[in-house]
Amino acid sequence: MKILAAVDGSPYTRRMLAYLAAHDEWMGPQHEYTMLTVVSPVPPRAAAVLDKATLKGYYEDSAEKIFKPLRTFAAKQGLKSSCVMKVGHAAETIAEMAKKGGYDLIVLGSHGHGTLSNLVMGSVATKVLANCTTPALLIR
Repeated sequence: MKILAAVDGSPYTRRMLAYLAAHDEWMGPQHEYTMLTVVSPVPPRAAAVLDKATLKGYYEDSAEKIFKPLRTFAAKQGLKSSCVMKVGHAAETIAEMAKKGGYDLIVLGSHGHGTLSNLVMGSVATKVLANCTTPALLIR
């Protein structure tokens, strides 16, 4: 099974990884994992004054801070995984990658906001579910 794990380095990502580790009987090393992090784009006016190498370095450094502990986790758990960084808006990018990549499952850590705050602000998880037909596992 191809699994897309959306990660952002937050405590919710750590909870999601703990869940994967605790349920290795059905989420274990027999699957192929892609760890996806989406870096928010630098505002256009700021990006216009930066050279492309500096901007690319910023995005790569931001992603590497998230990926470094994930690589350690994957190695300890014996998971076949790859790390992918995209620049854009998180929910749209996750849903698009899930569609185009032919993933069987999306795994997301959820912040666990209440229904009222989701109604007012929305959440990445809610937007991914609305924009994608791939099954998703939300972990609080």
